[in-house]
Amino acid sequence: MPVNRLCFLLLPVAALAAPPEGYKLHWADEFEGSSLDTAKWLHRTDSKHWSTQLPSNVTVADGNLILNLRKEQAGGKEYTGAGVISREAFRFGYYESRFRIDAGKGWHSSFWMMGHDGSGGTGTTKTELELDVIENDSIDLTSYGVNIHKWQGEHTTHGHKKVATPTLAEYRVFGCLYTPQQVIYYLDGQPVQTVDVSQLPHGDLHIWLTSIASHLGKTDRVDDARLPGRVLFDYVRFYSK
Repeated sequence: MPVNRLCFLLLPVAALAAPPEGYKLHWADEFEGSSLDTAKWLHRTDSKHWSTQLPSNVTVADGNLILNLRKEQAGGKEYTGAGVISREAFRFGYYESRFRIDAGKGWHSSFWMMGHDGSGGTGTTKTELELDVIENDSIDLTSYGVNIHKWQGEHTTHGHKKVATPTLAEYRVFGCLYTPQQVIYYLDGQPVQTVDVSQLPHGDLHIWLTSIASHLGKTDRVDDARLPGRVLFDYVRFYSK
């Protein structure tokens, strides 16, 4: 077997993830600069669960967007998290991000899409759907949740599933194909959940990359010994037809 062929076969599955056929790159951030591109992103700035989200906790270095997680008082909370929200809104297409989590228990980290009203948080957002590509509670880095929320009218959830994964302390690729008929969630290029959305309302979606201190996942406290923590995003991309 030729050496180059052998090397290809030894590549991790995460490196082989690709958009579905027929989709072309529409928007992306590869995080190659030295600071957040504020022409593309807004900061998440709310106080929720156990943390207040601070712009100062968002950094860019070594080809990564880094959400820094700290024990410090702000906004009436004992911890600070971070998040960014895309200025541009999207709809049908394929969304993908590659990232890893470097934190002890107590942090709820997510790659998701929903509307945004410019407030810096979720509390007053009016949105049709929320697409949760990954929600991880760092008490367990070997599983995560996918879900869809319908917020218009009566709140309902659709397609919730707990997905087993190799450790999220290492980079994984998470994807979401959103069409008028269905949503397909992917892990390292492989589908893990398909949800019928043909009867649900559709609207414009912003991309959210966030990590907050939280009791979710039956977490009793934040592991202070593992702070400061980080969530490192290698890239985020949106493809459309």
